Amino acid sequence: MSTQKPVLVVGGGPVGCVTALILSKAGVPVTILESEDDLIMDMRGSTFHPPTLDMLDDLGVTPQMIEQGLITPMLQYRDLDDGLIAEFDHGMLTDYTRHPYRLQCEQFKVTRIIVDMLDDYPDTNLLFNAKVVKIEQSDDGVTATFETPDGTQTIEGSYLVGCDGSRSTVRKSQDITFEGFTYPEHFVTVSTSLPVDSIIPDMGGVAYISHPDEWCALIHAPQFWRFLFPTSLDLSDEEVMKDDYLQMRMQRIAKSDTDYPIEHRTIYNVNQRVAETYRKGRVMLAGDSAHVNNPLGGMGLNGGVHDAVNLATKLISILQENGDEALLDQYDRQRRPIAIEYVQQQTIRNKKMIEERDPAVRKKTYDELRAKAADKEQAIAVMLQTSMINAVRKSDALQ
Repeated sequence: MSTQKPVLVVGGGPVGCVTALILSKAGVPVTILESEDDLIMDMRGSTFHPPTLDMLDDLGVTPQMIEQGLITPMLQYRDLDDGLIAEFDHGMLTDYTRHPYRLQCEQFKVTRIIVDMLDDYPDTNLLFNAKVVKIEQSDDGVTATFETPDGTQTIEGSYLVGCDGSRSTVRKSQDITFEGFTYPEHFVTVSTSLPVDSIIPDMGGVAYISHPDEWCALIHAPQFWRFLFPTSLDLSDEEVMKDDYLQMRMQRIAKSDTDYPIEHRTIYNVNQRVAETYRKGRVMLAGDSAHVNNPLGGMGLNGGVHDAVNLATKLISILQENGDEALLDQYDRQRRPIAIEYVQQQTIRNKKMIEERDPAVRKKTYDELRAKAADKEQAIAVMLQTSMINAVRKSDALQ
């Protein structure tokens, strides 16, 4: 067993688990502190982009994800009333990635895959019911105080990585502001087992459906089709979650002769926010604790995994290769601008496009999409952007 202080990872979601796996594979001791009593069954995040799949493949995770997931190579832009506008094939990205497609695999499956892998590392521990309430730093370490059913405990670590979500206790403990805004609407996710492509035969596995008031992102996940759409704040959560309302919204997207069986339903607020810094001393932020955005494009979860890979690699260099702690400032310089300039701006543009009210602007956008889809070079350029390959390249190039 190692005598080195562990890296403390707060949060047992996909970002925390990826961070822990990379460190564990390098022989760095890790302790994950998870406030819940088990791994979270979160149905919202399911889209994994090509560069993320490449990174997870290097860790031995992607093959297991593929076994439990669904490959969706086609990306569609549609209009609610006019149907298919343009379609892009990720297969054109074979020169840029080992995984030229999106993979739909719910994030809870990924955490379970990784936690099973972590069993192979005796210096890695996952503590459930461990709610972090205080973090203290010194020149040579970090101490986390956490509450458990058996009382309050403390643990010492070399560094601490906050992967504890948008309401991050870690971020708040370091007085790091979370700059941005909240959308003036709720988002609703509804899952159904009814195959939408049997109703609309040309419906792709990933479709962004434009409309000024009733836009929708439609995703074919392994067991379900998932509808994501906005609702007015004038409606109560109880009204929105009723079967009649959800049926009406889904039927508007794809008219079915029968009611949709509803397997899951969720309503939530959506924010666009980025932490003012990703590092304060020996404490770092990654994933939703560092940045949140609307889900159009599937970039939040993927950006969090990219954070984890970047940061964990730097921690290994510092802890095992006498690397300079300035690498942690480089982590901030590489990942924070990507969240601001790429993920935030791209997801904001995605939402603006899908809900555009001006018919002339919509027509211009549709004409541009059709032209890009018809030209190979332009189509590849679109997919390098939407697949986050450009984001990873830009991040890696920053010093």
